[in-house]
Amino acid sequence: MEQIAFFDTKPYDRTWFDQLNHRFRIRYFEHKLTPDSVSLAQGCSAVIPFVNDNLSAPVIEDLYRFGVKVIALRCAGYNNVDRNAAHGKMPILRVPGYSPYAVAEHTMGLLLCLNRKIHKAYNRTRDFNFTLNGLTGFDLHGKTVGVIGTGRIGQIFMNICKGFGMEVLAYDPYPANDPSIHYVDLHTLFQQSDILSLHCPLTEQSKHLINKDTIADMKDGVVLLNTSRGMLIESEALLSALQSGKIAAAGLDVYEEETAFFFEDFSENIHRDQVLSLLLSMPNVLLTSHQAFLTNEALKNIAEVTLQNLADFFDGKPLQNEVKTGQL
Repeated sequence: MEQIAFFDTKPYDRTWFDQLNHRFRIRYFEHKLTPDSVSLAQGCSAVIPFVNDNLSAPVIEDLYRFGVKVIALRCAGYNNVDRNAAHGKMPILRVPGYSPYAVAEHTMGLLLCLNRKIHKAYNRTRDFNFTLNGLTGFDLHGKTVGVIGTGRIGQIFMNICKGFGMEVLAYDPYPANDPSIHYVDLHTLFQQSDILSLHCPLTEQSKHLINKDTIADMKDGVVLLNTSRGMLIESEALLSALQSGKIAAAGLDVYEEETAFFFEDFSENIHRDQVLSLLLSMPNVLLTSHQAFLTNEALKNIAEVTLQNLADFFDGKPLQNEVKTGQL
């Protein structure tokens, strides 16, 4: 029976892996995978890391030295993996799409909550304060939303927006073959959109896609949503635009430097990221802790696909969800 090292374990991770695993001996570790914790993988044939685990070249070299044969990511993104270092040593497998509905619906939830000040109203009424001052929002109906990235999540979010009667513009360097999607160039999308929503992967080309120059191109008072990757947005540029009012509000499920903070409790820690602290202090920012994926359906699918990826590898079958490695 192959032993698998499972890193950055949370209680909700174990629920479906324990129910669906009938083949492997999984060793659960609460530690993130780092150069300091990689030794926990000794004696294991595979590792199951998550989005904020460290899969740099030194970590991969140690895994290889310990006899680890495969990396089975339980997530879609792999920008935390040194794919060149893994080339020729071990394949990288992933879960390409566990529940696009979960992420798209969370994005709309952020927009609705932020726009109608639901989070503020909730706190206010708990203090028996039923005034309406400062709670004014706007109708989504008739507004223009610009969607960057038209994969499954982006397309589902666009359909949700259409259900609200919104006009939808889209940009993607690799457009989908769908005549119902109204593609425009980025300049047009920035200038015409009342709301911008990011649904694209993190690449060298998309890193800091939202920066001081692209923000300057946007409509004044735009609402920005990001449930994709934190590094799509240059955080200090976002902070400055929020302070000036160029961006009216931001709904975020990710943050550029989230690796050191997200998924853990730092409520008693006084050493905090200054930019993140400033963003959280702003009344026009709603930030959740990378939870857009977190539904029962998504967690079940993550476990099913990850376990199937591992079974295919150890059975010598074709690897449907392998990530390309080598010179990139």
